[in-house]
Amino acid sequence: MEMPVTKSLTNVTANAATNSATNAATHVVTHVVTHVATHTVMDPLTGESPTVQLAGESPRRPSIKLDRSVRGNAASLMVSPAPNFSGSRLITPERPVGQPFQALQYTSERSESVKVALFGLGRWGSHWLRKFADHPQAELVAVVDPCVDRLELAQQGLTDRAIATYTDWRKALEIPGLAAVAIITPASTHYEMIQTALQHNLHVLAEKPLTLETAKAIELCQLADQQQRQLVIDHTYLFNAAVQRGRCLVQQGQLGQLRYGYASRTHLGPVRHDVDALWDLAIHDIAIFNHWLNDVPVRVQAQGHQWLHLEPWETLKQSDLSHPSSPGLADLVWIKLTYASGFEAIVQLCWANPDKQRRLSLVGSEGSLVFDELAAFPLTLWQGQLCRQAGQFVPQNQQQQVIELEPIEPLQAVCDHFLSCVRHNQPSEISSGWLGAELVTILAALSQSLQAGGVPIAISH
Repeated sequence: MEMPVTKSLTNVTANAATNSATNAATHVVTHVVTHVATHTVMDPLTGESPTVQLAGESPRRPSIKLDRSVRGNAASLMVSPAPNFSGSRLITPERPVGQPFQALQYTSERSESVKVALFGLGRWGSHWLRKFADHPQAELVAVVDPCVDRLELAQQGLTDRAIATYTDWRKALEIPGLAAVAIITPASTHYEMIQTALQHNLHVLAEKPLTLETAKAIELCQLADQQQRQLVIDHTYLFNAAVQRGRCLVQQGQLGQLRYGYASRTHLGPVRHDVDALWDLAIHDIAIFNHWLNDVPVRVQAQGHQWLHLEPWETLKQSDLSHPSSPGLADLVWIKLTYASGFEAIVQLCWANPDKQRRLSLVGSEGSLVFDELAAFPLTLWQGQLCRQAGQFVPQNQQQQVIELEPIEPLQAVCDHFLSCVRHNQPSEISSGWLGAELVTILAALSQSLQAGGVPIAISH
């Protein structure tokens, strides 16, 4: 039985850049688009695609003031350092803003299927293999991976169709009629693959982060615009029903005046050897905070500790170095995000903690909203206030409300969204390349702070 659901989503997508010591200038633009997504419940077992309609509406001025309307517009950012520390400046390029997106419509019919090649069959890539293979609007024509065993395993699971396999990703780009590629590979490989695919006039879905350098992220976004191809980033949490619903509750003013936020993302492995815990884990919670607040940080700060990667960078293999973010690779990182309103969020990130946590919360004057991915009920609204009585602060109106969510599979929603963007050649309103570049910029600023022992890095409008 289909259960239609209407959710209000507002996206802040920004282009941001961080100057290096050589003062290389880069450009960025922030896009804010208000839209309404209407969809039916998806069967997570069969992978059946829902019918989705995205109706655009005119953007409004940006604000994180909690009222009954969702607000947002385009904004430029300037990244500047704290005193005595090198930073960077963001310059807004010319890019059309303020126009509502056209409605995107698609159904589960097999017509107009998109020919897709999948790059990467690792842990996450294996999930994408099944999504594209089963999707009625996709025709998976090739898979690419340097590991022959993975390619053979993929073929064994797809014996009912003819799919080409390659160890050299460049050969897959020459397939006649290929329309799009999904690049689910380590971030250090993204730039060359995405650049080449766009130059071949292909649409691109890329795993997060978009790149490990802001300037390269901006360059790829500009190239996608120039080629009139769609660059979509797999920020899966932005398609999570709890994240979408949570944003609506925040914007409706359910928490009152926002005070602060916190998050914890911990687990015992896997441990990365190419990036630290900051680059591996932080992007999820930053994306959620930005999405719920309809804003981006104006100042960031990071401090870390390492136990596992104690070798100095000179002794590590060059092949392991894609983005040095500390004298070694931090296993624990604490980050602080400060927004223009004064709202602050603290996030703990660690891959060496057996107490697995996936928890994020916003606290306001009227209550707290908690997103706990591992809980039986992921989204909970805790309401209550402190009132003064006889010189004492007394809790009042305390209650817990479990927020009902539709059983929407986030990865399936990303797949649907990407294929719709390709078929209509329309920019992503939820997770565009420009939003990916914005998040890379925030991570780069956090890395600067981490390298400097926790020096705050300002990002001012």
